[in-house]
Amino acid sequence: MFRFILRLIGFLLIAAGFVGFVIDGARSIAAGEITYAPLGQILFQLMPGLFPMLEPAVTRHIHPAMWDPVLLTVLLWPAALVALVLGLLLLWLGRKPAEPIGYLAEK
Repeated sequence: MFRFILRLIGFLLIAAGFVGFVIDGARSIAAGEITYAPLGQILFQLMPGLFPMLEPAVTRHIHPAMWDPVLLTVLLWPAALVALVLGLLLLWLGRKPAEPIGYLAEK
């Protein structure tokens, strides 16, 4: 059941990543230059009340260095790329284990 949930979320993230690439591509063509929606902008649009509390929570409960060099960099990455990579990671984690080939000869 857990693998199914991982694969389902992985497929949904891959689909969202492709939609994001299409939207970013259309915006880039219309603008005449490469533009993309950063992850931070998308998260702020999805959670306007919760997003401003993210920075104090991370600096207080995890570590201040986790926010500034790490999460700020990730929040500036293209949201479509992050969704695709995270979706592929979840699909990889949710894959079925490989069947053993042959048998063990040593005892």
